[in-house]
Amino acid sequence: MSMKPALLLLLTLAPALVHAADITGPAKVREADSVLIGTTRIRLGGIDAPAVDQLCLNKNGERWTCGVAARDELIKHADGKSWTCHPRSIDRRGRQVARCDVDGEDIQKWLVRSGWALAYRTISHDYEPDEAEARAAKAGMWQGAFIAPWDWRVRNKKTTILGATKPPDSAKAILLASASGPVAPSPDCTIKGNVNGAGECIYHTPKSRWYAQIKMHVAKGTRWFCSVEEAEAAGCRETRR
Repeated sequence: MSMKPALLLLLTLAPALVHAADITGPAKVREADSVLIGTTRIRLGGIDAPAVDQLCLNKNGERWTCGVAARDELIKHADGKSWTCHPRSIDRRGRQVARCDVDGEDIQKWLVRSGWALAYRTISHDYEPDEAEARAAKAGMWQGAFIAPWDWRVRNKKTTILGATKPPDSAKAILLASASGPVAPSPDCTIKGNVNGAGECIYHTPKSRWYAQIKMHVAKGTRWFCSVEEAEAAGCRETRR
């Protein structure tokens, strides 16, 4: 006896209709919007935070590693606390996109309100009021000048500079150059990533044979990573020599 079309369609769609189970446990913070719980990589949904090699300008117009600061502030705020993440989808890197509570607190809301992330408007409007509060309070990145994380990833001369401080004439050059220059953004971020002639992203640890020969220039597609996991999550492979 053949199965009715409506029932067959329901069975086909059933896996998609089942909500993914919550992910709980202590989290390792990779970036301010990316964590690891157990072996599960999680992208905090609805927000966008600066990458660890992104630079900003502070209220005095001085260069600072806002991406590292955002990551470190999240580590301090969530230290020793319990995470519960509610998955909503999977991104192109295979990460679970989720809303996460830390000891019952919406951690995305805390990040945006503290000025360490922006409301990701193309994805969600949930955190726009929190961003307005951070902007008014000149919190975190809003104290000085910076580029929105989504603009920073595809930065060009037309990129808009945000923040409370009128940037100096040199601001755009500094913010576009970011921390993929010759100096690592922090002592924890010393893995070099570059693109070879075949278009592959290759990462080099300080122990790699050609580490010292890899010159870091934004225009050449280089960037710094803080861990092997982060480099591999970005699609890079380890150098074979």
